[in-house]
Amino acid sequence: MMHRKHRVVVGLSGGVDSAVSAYLLKQQGHEVVGIFMKNWEDDDDSDYCSSRQDWLDAASVADVIGIDIEHVNFAAEYKDRVFAEFLREYQAGRTPNPDILCNAEIKFKAFLDHAMRLGAEKIATGHYARVRHNPQTGLHELLKGCDPLKDQSYFLHRLNQAQLSKTLFPVGELPKTEVRRIAAEIGLPNAKKKDSTGICFIGERPFREFLNRYIQKAPGPIRDDQGREIGQHVGLSFYTLGQRQGLGIGGIKAQGQAKGGSDHAPWFVAHKDVPHNTLWVVQGHDHPWLLSPRLQAQDLSWIAGVPPAPGRYAAKTRYRQADAACRLSLGADGAAWLDFDQPQWAVTPGQSAVLYDGDVCLGGGVIHSASATDRPLPPAAPATVRRPRRRVPAAPAVGRP
Repeated sequence: MMHRKHRVVVGLSGGVDSAVSAYLLKQQGHEVVGIFMKNWEDDDDSDYCSSRQDWLDAASVADVIGIDIEHVNFAAEYKDRVFAEFLREYQAGRTPNPDILCNAEIKFKAFLDHAMRLGAEKIATGHYARVRHNPQTGLHELLKGCDPLKDQSYFLHRLNQAQLSKTLFPVGELPKTEVRRIAAEIGLPNAKKKDSTGICFIGERPFREFLNRYIQKAPGPIRDDQGREIGQHVGLSFYTLGQRQGLGIGGIKAQGQAKGGSDHAPWFVAHKDVPHNTLWVVQGHDHPWLLSPRLQAQDLSWIAGVPPAPGRYAAKTRYRQADAACRLSLGADGAAWLDFDQPQWAVTPGQSAVLYDGDVCLGGGVIHSASATDRPLPPAAPATVRRPRRRVPAAPAVGRP
C-alpha cells in the first residue's frame, strides 16, 4: 500500500470499476485527475456505440467525487496500433485479442505518456489485478486480482517494468460485490451500470456484421473429419476455433447413422485451412481435433524483462479459463513451447497463452500453432454424384381461369 501522496491520473471509462478506483485514491489523499479515453469514432452515432453515454457517465462520476476530468481522443493511435493489427490477423485466418493490444499500446502507452505530460506520478485504471514490488529482486510483479471471477491479469500480461512501476489498480484487492457496494453507498450514478462485454470497438453489435464492413467475404467448402463437403462457409475470417453457433449445418448427419444416434451431436469449428480456403468441422465437444496437449507461442513478452526459467507453471490459453498445469520450454528461435498435463480445448492461433506462477502473472505470447491444428488433414472426399430426379408434370389447377 502506498503511503506517499501522488498526483494520479485515472482512466475513467464510465464504468463502475474505474469510478470506485478514483474515489478510493481520493480517499487515500492523492491528487486525482480523471481522463476519459475515446478510442473509436468510426460509427459514433450508431445504436451500438456507447461512447457518448460512457463520457456522460464518466463526467457525472467526476462531478460526484469532486475531481477534474479531461476528454482525450486516442482514435488515431488506436486505429494504427490496434485495429489495423486486428484486421491483419483476421485476414490471415487467426483470431486476435485486441483488448490485450489495447492495454499495451493505448491504455498503458498513449494514455500513460499523456498522463506523464500532465505531471502525473502514477496512473490508475479499474482493472482487477495487483502490482507488487519485490524488494529481493527489485522487480514489479503483476498479480491476479483478489476476485477470481473478475481477475484481468490475462489482458495485462504484455505490460513491462516501466509501465507497472507507474500503475495502480485500486480495486484489485476487492471483490466486485464490494466495489458495487461502495459505489451505491457514495451515490455514484453508475453504481448499477452493467459491465461492458466484448471487444471495445464492437460493443454489443453482431460480430459478423461488423467484420463484414472491413473484410471481404470469400466463400468456400465446409468439410468434416472424413473430408466430405457438408456445407459452405462465408469466409474463414468470420469463424473461430471451437465455434458452435452460426455454422449453418445443424441438420447434417453422417451417412448411415441411425436416427437418434450421434448424428445430432453439435458441430464445432476445428481447423481453418487458409491455403485451400476450407473450414473443417467435427462433431462432439471432445473430438480429438479440438484437444491440444502442446502449443507453440511467439511474439513473447515477459513482465520481468527476461524469460522465466524452463520448468513447471500454469497457463491460460483463453480468458475465463482455469489455470492449466504445464511445462515451459524455450526455443532458440525465440518461441516458447507449453506441454500441458491435460489436453487443452480449442487452442486458437492468434489468441494469447499467458503463464502464471501461483498468483504471479509472468507474461506470455501469441499462440502460433497447437498440436490439434498441426495434425494432417484427410484428403477431400469426392463429391457425391446425385442423379437428377425425373420431373412429373404438375396436374392442371381445377376451377381457375
